[in-house]
Amino acid sequence: MAFVSGTVLIDCPASALNNAGSEAGQRTDNIVVVKQIATPRGSYPYVSAQAFRYWLRTTLERYGDGWKASPVFREKKIAYTDADPVTFADDDLFGYMRAASKKTGARAEEADTGTPAQRELTRPSPFRVGTLVSLGPVRVTRDFGTMTRQDADPVPHEHEFYRATLAAPFSLDLAAVGTFFTGQRVGLRNLDDVRAQLAREAGAIEVTVRGQPALRLPARVRAERTATLLRGLGRLEGGAKLALHYTDVAPTLVVAAILEGGNHPFLRWFRAGRQGEPELVAQAVHETARVFGAELRSAVHVGWPAGYLDDERAKLGDLPEPRPDLDVAHPREALDRLAGELADPDHEAWRD
Repeated sequence: MAFVSGTVLIDCPASALNNAGSEAGQRTDNIVVVKQIATPRGSYPYVSAQAFRYWLRTTLERYGDGWKASPVFREKKIAYTDADPVTFADDDLFGYMRAASKKTGARAEEADTGTPAQRELTRPSPFRVGTLVSLGPVRVTRDFGTMTRQDADPVPHEHEFYRATLAAPFSLDLAAVGTFFTGQRVGLRNLDDVRAQLAREAGAIEVTVRGQPALRLPARVRAERTATLLRGLGRLEGGAKLALHYTDVAPTLVVAAILEGGNHPFLRWFRAGRQGEPELVAQAVHETARVFGAELRSAVHVGWPAGYLDDERAKLGDLPEPRPDLDVAHPREALDRLAGELADPDHEAWRD
């Protein structure tokens, strides 16, 4: 039961990547505030996991080789995707819940199956990501602007932004990719009869996974989808306020490896230093090797670009024993290398 486990850090020099809109009680009506967590230590700006997943989905639509985004259907106050993980890779890796309305006139047609789902379908997401939260508390800044491209008086407006480093864990359940449960339990009915037939026509075979009946796509398809997701993560694009505060949201720093089991060992490798910038915690790296060493199935891929906190990067070469097997490269290269390992037929056991 292997997982890709990793941590991403995004450097935000002056950013407002995920906003909460207007806020009641402010001195003006047209201020846009950033999302932040209030604590006794101060405010921690954050980007919601939903926004992060949206960035990755749209990035994969642009750059994912052969990636197919699932169509979305809308019925008044509910919306759902096609719930076809055979045809659409994002339904496979990001999960879904399809509970179409049974009222007369509800939209029933489907893009590929040509028929509505026979009953409610759910699929927990094999790809999981935490909330991107600032490593340390920061003072959120407010900026003033005006709309002056008209003849009348200028129209003032106000918004918040911050300087911070955001961090989040992520995980990918390798056994669940391309594996669709067909049982009757809640969360374990990924396919109805029509979609199950589509899976069989695509080469899926019947298997038992974690004690439950399932259909599993061919190894090549599963490996390609996993590798594409990781390569897309290294090329991540998105975020709010890019016209005013353009921020490159591709991982500034990433640590990822294949582990046996879903526990996550890397998030505490970093903390906010005295100046608020990320600081590598050498003792945490040492502890990971000692506690999780027997569960590591690959090298620990560290994406750390030259020119970014070089003094902290240099600590990787002087870690106490035991130390994990580290493969240090640029973040995009690190994720590409891990994707290449996952696509290697010799590592098929990782996806069992």
